[in-house]
Amino acid sequence: MSLISKQVPVIRSDAEALSVARELAAHFKRESAVRDRDRRLPLDELELFSHTGLWGITVPQAWGGAGVSNVTLAQVVALIAAADASLGQIPQNHFYALEVLRVNGTPAQQARLYAEVLAGQRFGNALAEIGTKTAHDRTTHLARAEDGYRITGRKFYATGALYAQRIPTSVVDDNGVQHLAFVPRDSDGLTVIDDWSGFGQRTTGSGSVLFDNVFVAADDVIPFQSAFERPTPVGPLAQILHAAIDTGIARAAFEDALHFVRTKTRPWIDATSDIASEDPLTLKSFGRLSVRLHAAEALLERAGELLDIAQANTHAGTVAAASIAVAEARAISTEISLAAGSTLFELAGSQATLAEHGLDRHWRNARVHTLHDPVRWKYHAVGNYYLNDTNPPLRGTI
Repeated sequence: MSLISKQVPVIRSDAEALSVARELAAHFKRESAVRDRDRRLPLDELELFSHTGLWGITVPQAWGGAGVSNVTLAQVVALIAAADASLGQIPQNHFYALEVLRVNGTPAQQARLYAEVLAGQRFGNALAEIGTKTAHDRTTHLARAEDGYRITGRKFYATGALYAQRIPTSVVDDNGVQHLAFVPRDSDGLTVIDDWSGFGQRTTGSGSVLFDNVFVAADDVIPFQSAFERPTPVGPLAQILHAAIDTGIARAAFEDALHFVRTKTRPWIDATSDIASEDPLTLKSFGRLSVRLHAAEALLERAGELLDIAQANTHAGTVAAASIAVAEARAISTEISLAAGSTLFELAGSQATLAEHGLDRHWRNARVHTLHDPVRWKYHAVGNYYLNDTNPPLRGTI
């Protein structure tokens, strides 16, 4: 694929989004292992990615976008993640910020920021902080100033910020209320530090962001905390994207395991025995993986369908049903992504070939990304919902 012009096309349908994603994924896959091995930041790949129009597919039709279903959104993310797990994760917070904008933004804010996205701009994130009492606490301060606000604080795990034109940032005002500030990347006093050193998801650029009295216009600040004080689809939207990333990683590991076993000699199989494809233990491994992978993909699709319902008709019941469906998809995608990566090691043994071809990256990527939210709490919420008719908490981690 190549960029012929700087004009960003507007994708008009779910079918077009999936078609473009499949073509792009095939392109990204070719050097995915090299980018991981050398930690080569995907700058050119992201330019191509955003210039396909895929970063604008959730912009509502009323504002000129395709407004694709969440089923399609999850499939697009899974396709890209299967080709390159880091590239699949980088736009996660972009789509999350757009959902907060849809739920809490004013029409004027939506018109302006959606137009930027349709023109090819990427939004990153600066949400998480280190050293707070809980993962939900924030200390980055929003203070009133001249014709807007000033931001001071430090963020970490800011996936996408390194590559973004705007960095949506969670901030706390003088009254302790959280807001989301869409801060321009080139603002004075804003520094993005590439200090991400994970052994997986190596090129997400999920490092630190420093705000030293950074100015932000009042029109670029929208309510954030209120999105979790009432039932909204913001939380499950965030989580379905994570489930899609893990499902894509699982699909890539499964397909690479198939290819490896079909084409490589494994020393523990006797030369006089049946060929590898007839080894009963190998067949059992692939049978078990395929069942769980297909279950994960089916649950991801079901979660998207229920999230579509929650967006169209938002109330406590639809949001809870969507959140639980997404939690189910997130739980199984966590397990199958780790299992598929581990099976590659089990079937290949300690052969250097695995690392030489970059196949170890699937387990590393899954291990790092699945630590984002503990899966044990997904099972807790699901069990409480079905056994005690208790809706899950309104937050972005369920």
